[in-house]
Amino acid sequence: MIQTLEDLGPSKLLDGEQDRIRRAADDLIFSRDLMEEIAARHALEDVERLCRAFVDSGRWEEITAMRLAEDVSQCGPTLLPELKAA
Repeated sequence: MIQTLEDLGPSKLLDGEQDRIRRAADDLIFSRDLMEEIAARHALEDVERLCRAFVDSGRWEEITAMRLAEDVSQCGPTLLPELKAA
């Protein structure tokens, strides 16, 4: 995730956007269960909304936004851990 942020850098992300993404990643890193830890789940949803806004506004290509959203989501637990066991 850090590498993705560095790759994008200030040319694609404003300081406030970088801060939102980093805070979300921090929340996810320290989360054990997204179903119970609402703040972490909301942080992930916020990054997903932010990525959609980048695409909708034409600032980013969809593939770039999807890569960032995926990188951030991988900082935390899966939403449905039972799927891993299947």
